[in-house]
Amino acid sequence: MWLTKPVFLLYWRKMNSKLSFPPELPIWVDQERMSGAPCFKGTRVPVESLFTNLESGLSLDGYLECFPEVSREQAVAVLVYASKSVFQTAA
Repeated sequence: MWLTKPVFLLYWRKMNSKLSFPPELPIWVDQERMSGAPCFKGTRVPVESLFTNLESGLSLDGYLECFPEVSREQAVAVLVYASKSVFQTAA
């Protein structure tokens, strides 16, 4: 598969600033918090932290243990959205 994990993560980071997130996605952006970085709704945990930790080899379960304020459903929804947006653009 041409889309390796590092390529996927670079793409997500590049597109992150250009995307407007659908309302059902558990992401919120507040310019007065976390310098406007997209965070998981109801938290101050940047979405970027999910990708950074997965890239470094941490499992999803390990990530959720480190960030208990992020639910599994939130993390999976973000990963599914990122995957769909990458493959829609690639098609």
